[in-house]
Amino acid sequence: MRVAYLGPAGTFSEDALEVSRFASDALEPVICETIPAAIDAVSDGSADRALVPVENSIEGSVRPTLDGLIEHADEVRIAGEFDHEIRSALIARPTVSLEQIEAVLSHPQPLAQCALFLRTELPGAELRVASSTSAAVREVAASSEPWAAVGPARAAGLYDCVVLREGIEDEPGNVTRFLWLEPREDEAVQVDPDDGGGSRWKTSLAFAELGADHPGALVDALQEFSSREVNLVRIESRPMRRELGRYRFFIDIEGRTGDEPIDAAIEGLKSKAEWVRNLGSYPSQSP
Repeated sequence: MRVAYLGPAGTFSEDALEVSRFASDALEPVICETIPAAIDAVSDGSADRALVPVENSIEGSVRPTLDGLIEHADEVRIAGEFDHEIRSALIARPTVSLEQIEAVLSHPQPLAQCALFLRTELPGAELRVASSTSAAVREVAASSEPWAAVGPARAAGLYDCVVLREGIEDEPGNVTRFLWLEPREDEAVQVDPDDGGGSRWKTSLAFAELGADHPGALVDALQEFSSREVNLVRIESRPMRRELGRYRFFIDIEGRTGDEPIDAAIEGLKSKAEWVRNLGSYPSQSP
């Protein structure tokens, strides 16, 4: 099975892949430079699955993943989820000390997750964005400048660097939720064969352009779920990226398509919104 994920070697995505229930010697890694590229790989058939981050307990949603799910909603669906604990480390070349650091590189998410540490321990350091945590470590390793990177501790050994500090995330219990993606037409994979009934399943939906532009339009749309006692466990809005003040909404509900209340609620939502996308029903790993 070819699995696409954000690389190069040493990213948190690679860590998650190695400890997830899908991990096995039969996997063929497909390393991608960006999250959208990993989703594209499933869409165009160059990968059978993708593992992408979608939400962090400190910093919130991963926007490229949400945007990519909408862009490829007709070709790609969510097949499962995996919660992975994130432990961030400050990494530098062996000759660089904490006091010398002038710049810190990483993906935007880890930089935000470690903002308090960086602000208090390295107040004079410039923060620079890299395409991934491992790309940041690789750039630090190749530079003669007094730079450091934020990433998983194991990345230090991969690029001949050392860990200056470990566990620098702002809050304990820092967890990132990853999604398993598969081709829309492939319904064969079950992440957890013992689904235990509808309450252990989750369905992700996106919708936009509520037909009636009036106070309470969003409440009216969500009433389709509450009136059928379908539990809404997450909601988020994202700009439509066309003009200011227009949004699309992402929601997670308990249950799966095929269950009568879920199907009826989705049909009801379609009467309130211009478009609705079912991003997938999958076994839930949430507590």
